Amino acid sequence: MDTNDQYGDPQRTARTPGRIRLVAAAGAAALTLTAGLATPLNPAPQQARAADDGKKVLTVAVAQSVDSLSPFLAVRLLSTSIHRLTYEYLTNYDPKDNHVIPGLATEWESSPDKLTWTYTIRSDSKWSDGKQATAEDAAWTFNTMMTDEGAATANGSFVANFEKVTAPSPTQLVIKLKKPQATMTALDVPIVPKHVWEKVDDFSKFNNDKDFPVVGNGPFILTDYKADSYVRLKANKDFWRGAPKFDELVFRYYKDQDAAVSALRKGEVSFVAGSPSLTPAQAASLKSEKNIKVNDAPGRRFYALATNPGAKAKNGEKMGDGHPSLLDQRVRHALFRAVDRKTIIDKVFQGHAVEGAGYIPPRFSQYFWEPSPDQELAYDPAEAARLLDQAGLKKNGDGKRVGKDGKPITYRVLCHATDPNDKAIGKYLQEWWGELGIGVTLNCLDNVTDPWLAGEYDLAFDGWSVNPDPDFVLSIHTCAALPATPKDTGATDNFICDKKYDELYAQQLAEYDPAKRADIVKQMESRLYDLGYMNVMAYPNAVEAYRTDQIESITTMPAKAGNIYGQDGYWSWWSAVPADSGGSSDDSSSAGVVVGIVAGVVVLAGLGAFVAMRRRATAEERE
Repeated sequence: MDTNDQYGDPQRTARTPGRIRLVAAAGAAALTLTAGLATPLNPAPQQARAADDGKKVLTVAVAQSVDSLSPFLAVRLLSTSIHRLTYEYLTNYDPKDNHVIPGLATEWESSPDKLTWTYTIRSDSKWSDGKQATAEDAAWTFNTMMTDEGAATANGSFVANFEKVTAPSPTQLVIKLKKPQATMTALDVPIVPKHVWEKVDDFSKFNNDKDFPVVGNGPFILTDYKADSYVRLKANKDFWRGAPKFDELVFRYYKDQDAAVSALRKGEVSFVAGSPSLTPAQAASLKSEKNIKVNDAPGRRFYALATNPGAKAKNGEKMGDGHPSLLDQRVRHALFRAVDRKTIIDKVFQGHAVEGAGYIPPRFSQYFWEPSPDQELAYDPAEAARLLDQAGLKKNGDGKRVGKDGKPITYRVLCHATDPNDKAIGKYLQEWWGELGIGVTLNCLDNVTDPWLAGEYDLAFDGWSVNPDPDFVLSIHTCAALPATPKDTGATDNFICDKKYDELYAQQLAEYDPAKRADIVKQMESRLYDLGYMNVMAYPNAVEAYRTDQIESITTMPAKAGNIYGQDGYWSWWSAVPADSGGSSDDSSSAGVVVGIVAGVVVLAGLGAFVAMRRRATAEERE
């Protein structure tokens, strides 16, 4: 679902039923917080411009609100993107080709048995309150996640295999494992300042949204926030990699994507990414606009249709009200056999995507998997009808398929009200499945989180952003990710729990050989495909646009044919150069390049309450 990465980072990641982190893209608009916003006192948003004090502000239109400003709780892409801007991770990913590079740690090594990892923590990183960032901060962060269930909400899977974490010195961090773990150079966990966070009493309820500025050590400092309204950050002039060239970054929320595009045309925002991408029509209309550049590149997301697998908690208690017929694998396969992916690519995405198959997009070639010809659930309505007959879902006199209770079957499909792709594909499902004798009701909501968490759906549109290391998006389908009880919130994407899949997950996590690990990951994708709980329909392009009269240059990731919004790092906004700066950026990975990130202003029609941190994010919300 929305993300749930709903479109999630993994950073994770995250448009899926689980949690998805949506990375907010920053635009290079110069805009004051008050002057640029439409409010009761200032109903007409003014054109983005330099603030009265001369500060350069980059304003980004986003299609998602913040779920939590606590890095222990946040799962939506926007939220996790903000955390990548405000806190350092042990390691980072090179924007050119995604290989691992130093972050807070300058180097690392493992013991011969791979059970002890030692990281050298840099001595030139300071917290924004002036205190030195040390190994003790990293040790405290990991130990808190290991011992506090609330602190493990968002990223607990990374530390589940940790046995002990210590800081023998300010520049040395030692992690001892229970068994080998292949993700030790890809721990996508924000490191927080111990002297600030040790004062927190209840991590499950602390949203980190009351005291500003928030103490951090990333390229930007979080200075202001209003729930469902805006997030504002200022450049960290003392950032060890170099200060951003934009003074501020503002993320502004638009529920109506057409309105966001209009704001870009008027210069009210500098960058628009969509939800999570611009529609083909919007992109086409912008290509002819003066001073606007459209970036259309292979994305790091997948777009899927998920079925309710009989939602349940770890304690075995059933949840929700998924249709019982979907527990039959033949029924799930029949539904997917009646989905024409080519039509979806041609008619809905209009070529701005490629047909889906495996769980990991082709951008990550090492892990990309496709089914064999005899395994593929290709479009075949006749075979779909045969499978439904075989499963006992016969047609009545009116041509409607009926369940074991004798009632005609109508599936409820959960969709995102703000995503035009969901609605368009939903209409095709009504047509295709209607020909099979199955009814479809589209349940398009602004908030799909609550019904998804409760298991109150039959099928749902899902999607996640995938990281260079796929461990996180793989972990959300394990039995361990299920909520402890129906009253709790787990890290699961879609309540899938399969013993064979879990065995493969454990194998890949302990395998250090890249080729062998990739082979196991592909076996996991094959297993997910055969189970039929996830139907990956497409790999959408990252279609986004920005104003060239406000942003002179900005880094894509990867460097060749890459995206700007939703990167695995802070490169785009840290490297962005204002159009009137008189200079251009170099290699985004060099210390000389400065990327300015301004935390955004998110204006939401009808100010909603702050979303509970422990709610599941929808797919497009996941990083």
